[in-house]
Amino acid sequence: MADPRGRAGPAGTDLAERVRLHRAGELEVAPARDAATVALLRDGADGPEVYLLRRVRSMAFAAGMHVFPGGSVDPADARSEVAWSGPSPAGWAVELGCDEPLARALLCAAVRETFEECGVLLAGPGAREVLADVSTEDWEAERAALENREQTLSELLGRRSLVLRTDLLRPLAHWITPEVEPRRFDTRFFLAAMPDGQACREVGGEADDRLWLRPEDALGGARRMMPPTAAVLRELAAYPDVGRALAAQRCLSPVLPRAVVADDGTVAFLVPGDAGYPAGTEVGARTRSS
Repeated sequence: MADPRGRAGPAGTDLAERVRLHRAGELEVAPARDAATVALLRDGADGPEVYLLRRVRSMAFAAGMHVFPGGSVDPADARSEVAWSGPSPAGWAVELGCDEPLARALLCAAVRETFEECGVLLAGPGAREVLADVSTEDWEAERAALENREQTLSELLGRRSLVLRTDLLRPLAHWITPEVEPRRFDTRFFLAAMPDGQACREVGGEADDRLWLRPEDALGGARRMMPPTAAVLRELAAYPDVGRALAAQRCLSPVLPRAVVADDGTVAFLVPGDAGYPAGTEVGARTRSS
């Protein structure tokens, strides 16, 4: 999972120098913002396919990278008035290894970001129903208003008398941006099946390429992606269909990559289990999902 880079950071500090400063205890570590991302899966003719976006090259974070839909938690995501279907926020807190308010915010952020970035809304008029079509002009206006922060997810769902279908999501992974990076996220990855009748659409301005691919094909191309995305794709490539990917049991442990500098000055990011990962710095296992 090594990711050699040796590039310069936004403040002009070389990444290798940031690693050295961090090891010496002289680097101010940026706080990690809570975030949520969703791997959408559908069954294809040759196996499951996953939806990926390529972020535009002008983005401040992960520019030009292929990613899953997702983003930072917004303060409005913690609103308690959202109609909820599925495990309770308290149950999700256990699954995600966090407190109940954050669990609520993470689930809302996952659903909101998926709608904002690809026009897929994991909600329905009842606990056993999912919206079949959100591609009309009036739904696009709703999506744009949400993206522009002209309304909150709770306001949208309440006005439309909809229920947040968190039972359609499964915890998938938990990654934390390395401490040497100037922009950091504490990200929970979720898994969801593409709802019948809905379609991913070219919406929003953060992506310049959108595609469905088998996970193994996504890994086999020349696409640029961050180590957490590649790790999730490797796991998803092991499943023969969407149903088994959703039903799989997972032990979720937060993964915090550590940066090391090689003799030639290049930087590699290592995860627990890699040779050279600093002993005793694992974040630790927290939850188990089934």
